[in-house]
Amino acid sequence: MAVRAEELGCAVEMPEGSAGASAEEVNKHNLPVVILLGWAGCKDQYLMKYSTIYLKKGCIVIRYTAPWRLVFFSESMGIRSLQNLAKKLLELLFAYKMEMKPLLFHVFSNGGVMLYRYIVELLHTHRQFQHLRVVGTVFDSAPGRKNLRGGLRALSVVLESTNVYVKYFLLLTFAVLVVTLRILLYPLTRFIHESHYDAMLKQPSSWPELYLYSRADGVILASDVENMIQGRRQQQVPVKAVDFVNSAHVSHLRAHPALYVTHCISFMYSCLDSLK
Repeated sequence: MAVRAEELGCAVEMPEGSAGASAEEVNKHNLPVVILLGWAGCKDQYLMKYSTIYLKKGCIVIRYTAPWRLVFFSESMGIRSLQNLAKKLLELLFAYKMEMKPLLFHVFSNGGVMLYRYIVELLHTHRQFQHLRVVGTVFDSAPGRKNLRGGLRALSVVLESTNVYVKYFLLLTFAVLVVTLRILLYPLTRFIHESHYDAMLKQPSSWPELYLYSRADGVILASDVENMIQGRRQQQVPVKAVDFVNSAHVSHLRAHPALYVTHCISFMYSCLDSLK
């Protein structure tokens, strides 16, 4: 069981005070399994800070970050490389006997959204996963669309320690792919591989959503998040939104720790109350 989690490259963490207890024993409580989907290039040590929010409340937490090469390049070329990873992540719930627990997703930036998009599709189309109960989703600094400058900034951070020539070659390659396939030819390529943003706008899920964003975000435009909020509300999805105003991309917890935790926990409990 643990090997499967390691093979996928994700972490499964039990709540505080449950040392030595199996996932099955922890499952007796009806708190959700929280699935954290990290931003491209995110290190697990960063996601652990978000795990603590939920672990302290007694939740089981699964942390996973998709490989940045798939996020920036494969998906940009229209290759559904994250689809199989999404399926493996959901299968992990069965391996740990957590499939009957409510699920709460906490999704970071476009890297997390790209993976989440396929998870939502599987939840609605794959028989094995159709009985899984998602109670809500938190979006942190996401989603965004067609912001080439923001994408280049994000990739530049990921490539910070890379050889300078390789770095600029990859940045140029990424820019060409996005401009060609995701902007100039998108009216045609969308029929083959719709952008994650457009797919999320019309996704069939109806569970509550919380958007945590900032007008100071240099990667994801606040207007993109607000457009998504409006679109989801038009579909009668219960949506809550918090504009932190001055915090940078995926830095809301660091800039406003108490407020961030309060919003996340309050949202989680409100989602659980809707099950009663």
